[in-house]
Amino acid sequence: MKKLLIANRGEIAVRIARTAREMGIETLLVASEPDAESLAALSADNVVVVGPAPAPASYLNQDAIIAAALDNGCDAVHPGYGFLSENAVFARKVADAGLIWVGPNADAIEMMGNKSMARESARKAGVPVLRGSDGPLEPAADAVDVARGIGYPLVVKASAGGGGRGIRFVQSEDELLATIEMARGEAASVFGDPTVYLERFVQHARHVEVQVLGDGKSFIHLGDRDCSMQRRSQKVMEEAPAPDLPDGVRQTIRESSVELARECGYSGAGTVEFLYDPVNQEAAFIEMNTRIQVEHPITEQITGIDLIREQLLIAFTGAMSFSQDDVKFSGHAIECRINAEDPDNNFFPSPGLITAMQWPSGVGIRVDTGVEAGSTVSPYYDSMLAKLIVHADTRESAIEAMLAALDETRIEGVKTTIPVHKRLLGRPEFAAVSHHSKFIETVADLMGAK
Repeated sequence: MKKLLIANRGEIAVRIARTAREMGIETLLVASEPDAESLAALSADNVVVVGPAPAPASYLNQDAIIAAALDNGCDAVHPGYGFLSENAVFARKVADAGLIWVGPNADAIEMMGNKSMARESARKAGVPVLRGSDGPLEPAADAVDVARGIGYPLVVKASAGGGGRGIRFVQSEDELLATIEMARGEAASVFGDPTVYLERFVQHARHVEVQVLGDGKSFIHLGDRDCSMQRRSQKVMEEAPAPDLPDGVRQTIRESSVELARECGYSGAGTVEFLYDPVNQEAAFIEMNTRIQVEHPITEQITGIDLIREQLLIAFTGAMSFSQDDVKFSGHAIECRINAEDPDNNFFPSPGLITAMQWPSGVGIRVDTGVEAGSTVSPYYDSMLAKLIVHADTRESAIEAMLAALDETRIEGVKTTIPVHKRLLGRPEFAAVSHHSKFIETVADLMGAK
């Protein structure tokens, strides 16, 4: 691989460019007009502007991106996360153009992208799944009987949904049919697929996940993470390994995740996500993300393995550079996603010019960012400015180190979510691992943090 096209922006584009440079791979970044002089653009060897600011005209413009790759002599395309990273149509177009797709093949993306199909694949692989409808809920199906078999509360999920979207809660039978119709209409308009399925709702569940790697022949895991600190189903803070998991549960989710990767003939980096019920000490499959995750740095910190490097090696050579026996775990890592949002105004986006920026430094501290002082935060894209990561010997020392790192961080010109992270880290529920994926919404003083 001599030249890599990066089909993304922000911190993940900077991250990919850094590893590619270390591997001696030239990079080409496709950018929207306002991103032409961004930190990501400065990090790449070459930049091609593919369209104006709106994502459909630039970062989602499949034909323009492939044309840029071919016109500039690229060998491969790395999609990062978000945008086109889990788009099977785009993955096929890349391959059909004679380019290497850095990720699993289109069939695996399609299989795992449809959540009801993914549940069936998980069942076949022996992965524990939540009680739910048997495949997509057909229009003629007696939804009331199906729901009674599952029990309330439950959730209606879009088959093509993901990333916390396409989910509606149902507390009682009175709400069921209207919610299903609403979910079908929403799924059709947002995802282009009206099919939905039903699944048991786990009260006060934790969100845990397993990082897997495969090369189509060998399949391994790189441990687990906890992503339970969420706001409106969007992750806010993550840590690795997942704390306070019974050994049996940890072993089950790790081993069954590897079996799911094997079932798919998986190639590349992927994440298998679970809901963990601490009351019954049971974990059940939610979905598989067929891309690099936002929170991949915490896995890198506790394993010492560069996941982007492995993605590129697998895509180019067809083989991983190590085996399961080579994976060693060390210490504890925490990641805070720092967004340009105003916690005092219901987390409303805070675009604008960053007038000053200062990051902490020291042993165990890592900052992955796509902005710097003088950067403009655009209203057109996700509001994440950076990921602040700490690694320490124990969870307790990692919490202390993160609080100190947040105190040293200075960002001026836009509002940020740093005050919320400080409050979350200081909560006794977080220390005791008694929080859950709906925790933030239940604690009033976390909303409107000063």
